[in-house]
Amino acid sequence: MKRIAMLFFVTIMLHGLLFAQHHETDYVPETDPLVLKKLEQWQGLKFGLLMHWGAYSQWGIVESWSLCPEDHGWCRRFKGENFNNYFEYKKEYENLQTTFNPVKFDPDKWAKAAKDAGMRYVVFTTKHHDGFCMFDSKETDYKITGKKTPFHSHKKSNVTKEIFDSFRKQGLWTGAYFSKPDWHNGFYWHPYFPPMDRNVNYDPEEYPERWEKFVQFTHNQIMELMTDYGKVDILWLDGGWVAKTSTEEVKKFYRKQLQRLKSGFVKNTIVNQDIRMDELVEKVREKQPGLIVVDRAVKGKNQNYLTPENRVPDKELPYPWESCIIAGGGWSWVPNAKYKSGKEAVHLLVDIVAKGGNLLFNIAPGPDGTWHDGAYKLLKEMGKWMKVNSEAIYETQAIAPYKEGKVCLTKKKDGSVYAIYLAGNEEKTPPSKIWLSSIQPEKGVELTMLGVKGTLNWEPVGNGFFVEIPESVQKNPPCDYAWAVKISAIK
Repeated sequence: MKRIAMLFFVTIMLHGLLFAQHHETDYVPETDPLVLKKLEQWQGLKFGLLMHWGAYSQWGIVESWSLCPEDHGWCRRFKGENFNNYFEYKKEYENLQTTFNPVKFDPDKWAKAAKDAGMRYVVFTTKHHDGFCMFDSKETDYKITGKKTPFHSHKKSNVTKEIFDSFRKQGLWTGAYFSKPDWHNGFYWHPYFPPMDRNVNYDPEEYPERWEKFVQFTHNQIMELMTDYGKVDILWLDGGWVAKTSTEEVKKFYRKQLQRLKSGFVKNTIVNQDIRMDELVEKVREKQPGLIVVDRAVKGKNQNYLTPENRVPDKELPYPWESCIIAGGGWSWVPNAKYKSGKEAVHLLVDIVAKGGNLLFNIAPGPDGTWHDGAYKLLKEMGKWMKVNSEAIYETQAIAPYKEGKVCLTKKKDGSVYAIYLAGNEEKTPPSKIWLSSIQPEKGVELTMLGVKGTLNWEPVGNGFFVEIPESVQKNPPCDYAWAVKISAIK
């Protein structure tokens, strides 16, 4: 058993290493002019909302992952009466469909809160790895609109449609999160074989007809989303292990490492899970011209931007990117979730934007269809700050050195630069002077603080400068947490 556990650990470790390498270094630029234009627009949006929601929310557990027979602390089973018996647990988990009834669902309230916070787009989990559809798919009865689900008779039962409609009315872009693996579908997890990990539990090359049925199932569901739910701006695909077989170099890497342990996992590890993404993307863009496609963690032209998860890169990245980060609790709803403070969230947004990225902030709806009060409080605080400082956030680019001490930098296409001072732990007001050594305004340029009338005095020092903050502004700052000084031109 120890040997099996070690082999499993090595397999997961190598998968994680390759994921990290691909995620951080491999980017294939898009060539479609419509997509390039849309991608540039998306980079200017800067701030979006991610929502994980499903029948699993009733248990307050991690989304889907307790179904996966991988031994990680974050996905271990602890809910239900049969958590010690995997197969009975899976039945109990999937039976959550029969009690899912989020009667307090009010997407208009969410959309308004998101807009008021300064968010510009939403990405919603139409289907996670467990296969439960939060839209009215014709391909399965395992869905929120299925007859086994109490909520199916509600006038807003097709929650994906309702969410997209509500957010569009508020002027936000819409994005469909969709899981490529489907642990409910028998064409992915063959009922004859027990699942061993997150991957397909048979070799598609040995069962090509079964795999083709899964490919068609996946294509059909995505085409439903692209056809029946209005304008969709982003197709955000998760489950990067479902992909065409890796390059020969990667195969050799796996074989070399695993064969040292005389592992029997080699074949399973490099199994080909090709769902013909190129073909799928061509079809979806016929329905949604210019659609941004994010085939997460899969090197190639179908990953239009990269998505570091729950972390922020140390510096600017040389491609479009978005940090998806939990605002409070977990990716999915948990009781008594603790949310980030307004200060933490504002500083996070500024840090990401200064490095050229977007922030996709995750808030998880609960089993009754509501958000925690803490989520609304957090968004309200962010919105208050954004009303003063959004000019320094939207439509900006990174400018070296990105951050100097407590000051983050952003830049507009017209050459305007914003120096955003992040308040320290004990700072409630701006300092009397803000220093920068890396940039210097041109002679005669006026400096202003966003939200404050009048200009600021400044002086060059070496290759940098300092700007004075009047006592009146220190006593009555325009906002909390961070203060932005605008410089109209830089040498």
